[in-house]
Amino acid sequence: MTSDTLIQFALYILFLPLLGFVALIFFGKRLPRQGDWFGTGILGITLILSFIILFVKLISYPAETFISQFTWIDFGDVPFIGPISIELGIMLDNLSVIMLVVVTLVSFLVHLFSIGYMQGDVRYSRYFAYLGLFSFSMLGIVITHNFLMMYIFWELVGLSSYLLIGHWYEKKSASDAAKKAFIVNRIGDAGMFIGIMILFVTFSTFTFEKIFDSIAIGMIPFGSEAWLTAAGILIFCGAIGKSAQFPLHTWLPDAMEGPTPVSALIHAATMVAAGVYLIARTFAIMTGDALMVITYIGAITAFIAATIAITQFDIKKVLAYSTISQLGYMVMALGTGAYTAGFFHLVTHASFKAGLFLGSGSVIHAMHEALHNKHDHRTDPQDIRNLGGLRNKMPITYLTFLIFTLAISGVPLTSGFLSKDEILAGTLGFASVTGHYLIPFIAFIVAGMTAFYMFRIFILTFHGNHAEPSRLNDIHESPAVMTIPLIVFAAFSIWIFYSFNPFGATSGWFYFAIDRPMSVVPSVVQPVAADIFKEAVHHSHTLAMILSIAIAGLGILFAFVVYHFRKLDADNLAKAAGPFYNLSYNKWRFDEMYDKSVVNGTMGLSNLSAWFDNYIIDGIVNGSATITRWWSKFTGRFDNVVIDGLVNFSAYFTGFSGLILRKFQSGKVQTYIVFVIFSIIVFFFIFRTF
Repeated sequence: MTSDTLIQFALYILFLPLLGFVALIFFGKRLPRQGDWFGTGILGITLILSFIILFVKLISYPAETFISQFTWIDFGDVPFIGPISIELGIMLDNLSVIMLVVVTLVSFLVHLFSIGYMQGDVRYSRYFAYLGLFSFSMLGIVITHNFLMMYIFWELVGLSSYLLIGHWYEKKSASDAAKKAFIVNRIGDAGMFIGIMILFVTFSTFTFEKIFDSIAIGMIPFGSEAWLTAAGILIFCGAIGKSAQFPLHTWLPDAMEGPTPVSALIHAATMVAAGVYLIARTFAIMTGDALMVITYIGAITAFIAATIAITQFDIKKVLAYSTISQLGYMVMALGTGAYTAGFFHLVTHASFKAGLFLGSGSVIHAMHEALHNKHDHRTDPQDIRNLGGLRNKMPITYLTFLIFTLAISGVPLTSGFLSKDEILAGTLGFASVTGHYLIPFIAFIVAGMTAFYMFRIFILTFHGNHAEPSRLNDIHESPAVMTIPLIVFAAFSIWIFYSFNPFGATSGWFYFAIDRPMSVVPSVVQPVAADIFKEAVHHSHTLAMILSIAIAGLGILFAFVVYHFRKLDADNLAKAAGPFYNLSYNKWRFDEMYDKSVVNGTMGLSNLSAWFDNYIIDGIVNGSATITRWWSKFTGRFDNVVIDGLVNFSAYFTGFSGLILRKFQSGKVQTYIVFVIFSIIVFFFIFRTF
């Protein structure tokens, strides 16, 4: 298969979901079953094409990069700047073809799951249309070869996520969550746009390859390493928004108001992974200082989100904070230089986290039906305190959920163990070279907390006694269209798909396909050299694996002691923790802080602007109007009285004079002679007198 054929397949993958969106949004209600199988079938085709591209690329062209582009706009030779042209195109390398499979696999299985979960929804066809739009947008990010197209698709992803989160917009909480996600992401996107424009102003191109090549030969923004670092951090701001990193992480838990399959698609495996993919794609131009910022942002995010997940009771909220924490892990790994490990965790996490969300959706779906049969509209089906004892009622959901929980906890023989073990080894290696030992400390602490809170929700959901035993009779396993995706995701959560060695990912195909790209930044600001870093990681691997297994085991054991064997009372532990528990339960009060600072500040500024507009601007306008009106009255009265008075007086005087003089205009010559003689006599006496 030639490179041209691979490019054609990639174009089919990109535009087929767009075709599905157009068909469903305009004709969805006229299609059989409102187009659900039509949309799902399209994603099935893209999945098959993605696997074909992956196998051909990795087997036949493992080290090559295929680019197809055309000039969209040619500005010619711009004065004082030089030639400027904007190219559009796609790029297929190992990074993008693996990501293609991740996006299409998750999207297809979410489509399939949604057929059962969303059955009977009032906007059923529109829901599948928006899924197609989102898939198109995300695939555009994956295969683009330039910053401009990436930014365009980046914003389309934000739009489609807004539409999907607010699918049930009649619920105020859902519409508010959609607006919050959209607005918070705009903050990060603004930084990303500024970073892209810094690069464009310097290099007069948006294309990755041209920018990287220019930096490699010593051309950097404004001739300053600081500007290059700033550009990297600003581009990373886009990842902070999309991947819900601190401090823009607050939108993701609220986004759980959307349908659960949307949570699996957008907030577990694809949209939130876009930020991590952005860092991986631009890694070569990240300076050492930029990567250090990325490392600490990721570590802080992983820690904060893990501490919050421990105390939440909404099953989807726990998974949301777990997602934020795991995304922090990926970002932290990329920042330390563990490039392959960070991207590997993105791929493995996609399967078990999407599976966890769909598994929770299966539980919620079953609970909804049971509560409906009991005419119970008060009980929250997502609150784990209302669950329990579902193991025998939902065996497929139970077994797959167990595999997903083991994977995210980093238990051996799972994919999560392979990727998390490499990240932890990377943090130890990074610390041994740079001296930043806080990073591995946070990483291992978060690994233990992850194991604890994941088995907490697993035990409370499937083990023990149900909160209302009579309700169990109405709970049953979900239909096949919902359990098949769970089984597929569970299969991809096993180590064998990534490496034949269950304790070493480096011997698997993934590490042969993805390698850390060579840095192109100047030597004075380069990150830790790849060979030095690899050596340090190699020496740290055994210790990291032992600590990883031990800490995960302790987290799991503690969860069973508290929630299964009940040797320790959770409520007493919460009371003992006191303010720390309250801080965690209230999500570190980030929302309250943002409400009081950003939201109230914005509202205060708006009120001040409104007051300034009403009293200053409008005051000036109204004052001007009042003065103008008064002056108009004055000039009108002056015109009526004085000007018109003079004119009228002149007219009256002229008329009166004409009336008098008319008496002397008799037309008789004798009279005129008399007047003349009389006048001469008068003048005579006047002149004689003087």
